[in-house]
Amino acid sequence: MTDAPLVLGIETSCDETGVGIVRGHTLLADAVASSVDEHARFGGVVPEVASRAHLEAMVPTIERACETAGIRPSDVDAVAVTSGPGLAGALLVGVAAAKALALGLDKPLYGVNHLAAHVAVDQLEHGALPEPCVAMLVSGGHSSLLRVTDVTGADGGVDPMGATIDDAAGEAFDKVARLLGLPFPGGPHIDRAARAGSSVLIDFPRGLTSRRDLERHRFDFSFSGLKTAVARWVEARERSGEPVPVADVAASFQEAVCDVLVRKALDAASSEGIEDLLIGGGVAANSRLRHLAEERAAKLGIRVRVPRPGLCTDNGAMVAALGAEMVARGRTPSALDLPADSSLPVTEVLA
Repeated sequence: MTDAPLVLGIETSCDETGVGIVRGHTLLADAVASSVDEHARFGGVVPEVASRAHLEAMVPTIERACETAGIRPSDVDAVAVTSGPGLAGALLVGVAAAKALALGLDKPLYGVNHLAAHVAVDQLEHGALPEPCVAMLVSGGHSSLLRVTDVTGADGGVDPMGATIDDAAGEAFDKVARLLGLPFPGGPHIDRAARAGSSVLIDFPRGLTSRRDLERHRFDFSFSGLKTAVARWVEARERSGEPVPVADVAASFQEAVCDVLVRKALDAASSEGIEDLLIGGGVAANSRLRHLAEERAAKLGIRVRVPRPGLCTDNGAMVAALGAEMVARGRTPSALDLPADSSLPVTEVLA
């Protein structure tokens, strides 16, 4: 649709410099410059390293996205940017760049919520979002369940149902990968190792699933205890001089995480009488999570939507997708004194 809004989106909440360009629900460009290799030797993301990498990558990534989309910056109808949550210094780089573009091009600016953008990106692959739907967002910093009636946040359109109370799922993947001697980021490496292992060999705990826990934390997540259980199991093997079966530990750990995520997400959807579950965030690229969700949801008559792996991890396309939805629904643009808010609540979709 040529009359659909053409939006450029910028994402710098962590270690990916992402610039996406969309027209309505059509993806025209998704340029990403990752600094993950620079963080790998530290075993995790270093905020200052990430911020400097964003500074270096910003202009080349914008130019690459425009070239791929076959447009000039002046062609866009609006500029969207992740204003939070995320690493404060990293967010500042993206917000400053977006302000400069919007001011220089005389285009409206939309500061959007990173988590809601993970929901909106699915529209680029599967079309308009079913509203209402339940969205489960799983990444290195977040494990959240949301009831979504309007992805732009109008009239309480994004309502939190549950969240992690300690380690997020992706964080647990990274920490367990380090225990097993696997590279950072841990998610893809555990997923790969688990394919050669047994998911039932070790009965790791499922956090917040006991009857008592479900009374207080029915839709919340906890992976800190699971991470500790894996560490104790590995340490016991090492003390006894036995080899650690990396593939089996990876598979059993992954099964515990995916079991809890899927169980709670489907419970949330069923409790609300909602027939559509959307899964987003970097951990949504996990092959076992995708398979388990689709298998169990089919038995309950719940439809599952998961973007392709490249759209699950942080990217500019998701920010542009949410920005385009803001324009299409007539939401008021952000002010040019838009702040970067590292703890922006998911209920504030438009900053």
